[in-house]
Amino acid sequence: MAKTDALVEKVRNIYSSAKTTHRSQWEHINQKGFDFANDNQLSEGEKLSLEEQGMPTFTINRIIPVVEMLNFYATAKSPRWQAVGAQGDDVDIAAMFSDIADYIWYNSHGDTLYSNAINDCITKSLGYLMVTVDPDADQGMGEVVITQPDPFDIYVDEKCRDLLFRDAAYIMIRKILPKNHLIAKFPNARRKILNAKSTDTSFLSYSEKSADVEQKDFTFKDLASDSYINAKDDEKLVEYFELYEKEKVEYVNVFMKVVPDEEAQNLIVQQAQIQVQKMQAEMKVELQEKALEMQKAVEEGKMLPERMELEIQKEQEMMSSQLKTYEVEVINRLQEENSQVDNKVFSKKEYDLILNSENKLKDTIVEAVPFKEDRIKVVKIVGDKRLDVSYLPIKEYPIVPFHYKWTGTPLPISAVSPLIGKQRELNKAHQLMVHNASLGSSLRYMYEEGAIDTDYWEKYSSAPGALLPVRNGYQQPTPVMPFQLNNAFFGLVNQGKNDMEYLAGVYSSMQGDTGSTRDMPYRGMLAMDEYGTRRIKYWLKNCIEPALRQCGEVVKQLSQSVYTANKVFNIMQPDGLTEDKRIEINIPIYNDYGKIIDKYYDYKSAKFDVRIISGSTLPLNRWAYLEELKQMMSMGIIDDIAVLEQADIRNKDKIIQRKSLYSQLQKQIKGMEEEIKKLKGTNETLERQVIQSNIKSKTMAKASEVERQTMASKANIYKQELESKAQQKLYRNILEKEMLDSRDKITKMNDENID
Repeated sequence: MAKTDALVEKVRNIYSSAKTTHRSQWEHINQKGFDFANDNQLSEGEKLSLEEQGMPTFTINRIIPVVEMLNFYATAKSPRWQAVGAQGDDVDIAAMFSDIADYIWYNSHGDTLYSNAINDCITKSLGYLMVTVDPDADQGMGEVVITQPDPFDIYVDEKCRDLLFRDAAYIMIRKILPKNHLIAKFPNARRKILNAKSTDTSFLSYSEKSADVEQKDFTFKDLASDSYINAKDDEKLVEYFELYEKEKVEYVNVFMKVVPDEEAQNLIVQQAQIQVQKMQAEMKVELQEKALEMQKAVEEGKMLPERMELEIQKEQEMMSSQLKTYEVEVINRLQEENSQVDNKVFSKKEYDLILNSENKLKDTIVEAVPFKEDRIKVVKIVGDKRLDVSYLPIKEYPIVPFHYKWTGTPLPISAVSPLIGKQRELNKAHQLMVHNASLGSSLRYMYEEGAIDTDYWEKYSSAPGALLPVRNGYQQPTPVMPFQLNNAFFGLVNQGKNDMEYLAGVYSSMQGDTGSTRDMPYRGMLAMDEYGTRRIKYWLKNCIEPALRQCGEVVKQLSQSVYTANKVFNIMQPDGLTEDKRIEINIPIYNDYGKIIDKYYDYKSAKFDVRIISGSTLPLNRWAYLEELKQMMSMGIIDDIAVLEQADIRNKDKIIQRKSLYSQLQKQIKGMEEEIKKLKGTNETLERQVIQSNIKSKTMAKASEVERQTMASKANIYKQELESKAQQKLYRNILEKEMLDSRDKITKMNDENID
């Protein structure tokens, strides 16, 4: 007897415990909601019953518009993330994150996946986005990608009480797949997949959405066909599980003294030798000075020549010793300066290997701080075989839920479920109305058996001018007229429509029906649109945006573990209005020897928080926005060019360019006018001074010679002032001419705009 894998047994036990009655009821209710939204609103039994009564079997689906409008409001625009850096370079990298997130979103076809997830959220009460890694993308460098799993394939710990399932003990994905599908996904596990126990398909339906198949209103094509029962081994169906658990993993934050490498060591020796040479030259000068002093002492008879030689020898030996000591000191100091304490996080197993090995790395350890951190453990099972066990380098579950109405449990309520009763009511009402009209337009008769030829009457009774024979001795057939429907019945139908709008929070005016807003002023329509979308905005703010923020956080954590090498992101701008972006991270920094010593924009080590831009997915009412901009322009907060930049008009760039030039010319003219005013004032002052000068000249003519000479000097000064006046008038004329030329240019531009 083969030994059972304990981990496989654990996964299967978790699945058995997750498949509760509550879960089955939730699946049944939301499968029904999904069916109603997709126009599968009558069971086979209901259709057969209606057909037997001669009643119509059509339905008028008023749920589809609700689903489409809710989806539109939630997905009108792509979500936008922003990041806030901790400090320094983190701020710059944080600014790049929104662009990197856009890159991942675009490559993953995020808009489509997000729309599908929201559709699941509305119809099935839950939608999911899953962030994962494609290790083979980008030539084996790996890419972060987003996928969209089916909510009915996901099982969550029922004791979880967090909106985003962050406190769940587990999240499990369970699928029924052909073996060849899994072999294509895991080619290295081909033999294990082929040997895995196949699934008994005798009770499985395509959707497998309810434990009680008989309860289902609509059953898809059964996969338990002969093609699967008699299939080859690689075509048979098998259960596939992915179990995600949060597990505390032991890590050690190791602080190490990083010693300079061989190249850096050689550079340190060279630097030390340079400093030693400088000191040696200085000591030689000092020795020469001492030698000269001793030579003088010998010449004066104060020192013997032998003593001088002996002292010089001692000084040389001392100098050599001091140089050697100094060289060692310099090398040690430079090594200390170039050595730094760095920290690196190791797993507990890696740290133990370092301690138990002969690696010199353990000798550099200054301090080691143990700690525990959440990591996502992933167990993959196929049939009764274990495929893989691994740990994701992230703290949060990569599966992010989108609720419609959270119940405080992993089993929320959809937008469609409260509408099913009213939808049934409307279907029944319309079926009765059509059936009653059909009966009223085609007469029925009560007749005495044998009185008429029934085949003849069925063929000709409704023909105009038909003569219908009645056998002698029998009573004439009596027409049977249907009862007229009460007027209250039609009011009930209209009320049912209003009730559905009220329950869904999606009104006819929001869907383009202008019946109630035909005579309403523009501002009133805007206000009505604002109030009408409050429930939708509440749902987006409290359920969808937190999920998008969590999705961005997972993208951040996974991308920091994947994008560790130098990488360039070319980000396309789909609107075609803004320029494409080019972002580069992990740019290597080389030393003089061509060795990488650091990185610019080190993405992995950056620390920043991710936020979702509130309302980024909501549709923009451009008319209301432009009206707001116009009000701001009238208040002087912005100019007309700012309004033009937000307007959707042709040749906008050229108009803005002409408006900018026009504005510049106007500023120039205004400046010229102010300068002319100043010059006019200066000229008037000079004119008054000239008049005063003439009066004084006449008076001085009758004065003494000394006074005449004095006045002559003053007159010369006034002459210079007059020359200045003339120059001022000339400058004013030039400015006036330039102003007239500018005005002509503006007039010409306005004429061009009119043409």
